[in-house]
Parts: sequence; structure tokens; C-alpha cells
Amino acid sequence: MRGATAWGAVVCTGLLALCAPATAAPRYEGAEDHYAGSQIEKYEGVDGAPHVEYTASDQVLGHDVSGHQGAVDWTAAANAGAKFVYVKATEGTGFVSPQFAQQYNGSYQAGIIRGSYHFARPDVSDGAAQANYFLAHGGGWSKDGKTLPGAVDLEYNPYGETCYGKDAAGMVAWVRSFSDTYRARTGRSPAIYTSTSWWKRCTGNSAAFGANPLWLARYNTQIGELPAGWRSQAIWQFADKGTLPGDQNWLNGPLATLRDLAIG
Repeated sequence: MRGATAWGAVVCTGLLALCAPATAAPRYEGAEDHYAGSQIEKYEGVDGAPHVEYTASDQVLGHDVSGHQGAVDWTAAANAGAKFVYVKATEGTGFVSPQFAQQYNGSYQAGIIRGSYHFARPDVSDGAAQANYFLAHGGGWSKDGKTLPGAVDLEYNPYGETCYGKDAAGMVAWVRSFSDTYRARTGRSPAIYTSTSWWKRCTGNSAAFGANPLWLARYNTQIGELPAGWRSQAIWQFADKGTLPGDQNWLNGPLATLRDLAIG
């Protein structure tokens, strides 16, 4: 009888030494640096100068952060104009951001409306399992007017195949499983963070999620084409750096719209 634990090895048991391929443990190296847009910028690049025009009456400035930013000075962020922030909480079913508590609680204490997001790993488990993991590690929502619905970050796979080994139907089923589980437990549909290019490639441009708030990544002077199913975005991630820590975002609407998004 012989056994091995290395990836790609075989495990043999029993008198007849029946063998089956060993299952590799999910990879999480570099997870602290996987943030909303980290792979989109890598694969899609930045086109043109960032969108920097700001009219306080019709747009609200926000940002998103992760362990990549470390400990954030939230008083300084609020003074620089941050009205909302999304904070990375989890990845897959095996990583919790070590900076999550400082970032999530600190932003709240500074008076910034905040939410948390989950970096999706459709190669690791089904969507329901990841929604539950997210909810168990900071991904919840409360009707306090200060908490945004959780978001699921769907972008290029930092560990391998772009669409995590799934065809379009499989990816749509994964997103549906995550979304339905999150909604059943919180009463809110999670926001979906993605780019139009990734969405087309990996979901076949599914139009099935128009009820979920869209958080769209595009680093350009114009937001461009939206994924199918959405008539407008809730949030536009328009630049990977700016006056606020982390990525820069516009809410699609005035401060009252932000409050509506938080309250549900």
C-alpha cells in the first residue's frame, strides 16, 4: 500500500490497492492582494484618463479597500470626501482578510456608509457554501441605514483558467446559488461586482441578474456598455487610485440614493 499527498498524486487503499487521484487543497496564496479589480486591471488595462469630474449634486464619491491597503486612516478618508466604502471580507471558503475588522469598523466609526464584499472562487465550492462563509465572516447586512448589501466580486481567476473551469451555464448557476442564499438569509440581493468583458466571457452575457445592484468596473472616462440585464449601474469603479485609499467609485445618484441602497 502506498500513499501521497502532493497535488496530482494518487492515494491507494485496501488489499487490492485501489487508487484514486488525490484532491488538491484550494490555493489561497496571494489572497490578501486579490481585491476588487486586481485581475480586471491586469487583463483589461486602463483606457484613457480616469473619470474625475465630480458634481456633488448628482454623484457620490466612495472607494473600496482590502488587506492590500493595510490599516486605513478613516478620519482622513472621511475628510477627503468618502461617503461610502466596500471592504473585502473573504475569498472562497478559506480566507478572511486580516484587515477586515479595522477597515469595516473603522469606516463605520468615521461616519462612512460601508459594506463588505466576497472575492468569488467558483472553482472551490458552490455559490451557497461561499455565501454562507461570507455571512459567517462579516458579510451580513442590517437595516440601520449605515450598511450596504454585501457584494460578490466576480472577475478573472488569479489562480488559473479565466472562468474557473466553468461554462456559461455553470457560472450562471453558481452566481444564482450565491445570490439566492444571500437573499434568503438577509432579505437583500447582493451587489454583483464585475466587468462587462468578464461577464460576457464567463456567463455568456446572462441577463438573469437585473434585480441585483450592479457594481461595474471600468477604468475609463466613460462607463461604456453595461452587461445584459442591467439598465444602469448602482456603482461605477472608475479608477484604481485617487484621492481616497484603494479604488475609486462613483455612486450613480445623489446622497439620497446611497441612503436608499443602504436601507433596502
